[in-house]
Amino acid sequence: MGRFIYDTTASSVDIDDRTLAHLRIVMMNKLRRSEPFMFDVEIGDGSGRRSFWIHPSVPLQFHFFGSRPPRINRAWVEELMQSASGPSGLTIVPEPPEDAQPEMG
Repeated sequence: MGRFIYDTTASSVDIDDRTLAHLRIVMMNKLRRSEPFMFDVEIGDGSGRRSFWIHPSVPLQFHFFGSRPPRINRAWVEELMQSASGPSGLTIVPEPPEDAQPEMG
């Protein structure tokens, strides 16, 4: 279980390391392009949802508790990128099978 930490305050959400690794790729790509976006995530204890306005000027931290980086599923990254670019912003969508890789070309 990893942790997404937003700003320097105590704003954080626990997220599975595998999911967090994929979110990190999406967020870094969006911020590298100077594209702010909304990130909406369910709180793991069932207490609701939190929304974060992700902007390049706000510090982010990705705290991974596992010792090895997870294998990246490119199809999932693509689906998360589409979510982040949509009108509702980034939400954690279910991971597709790894054989559902998008075709390059």
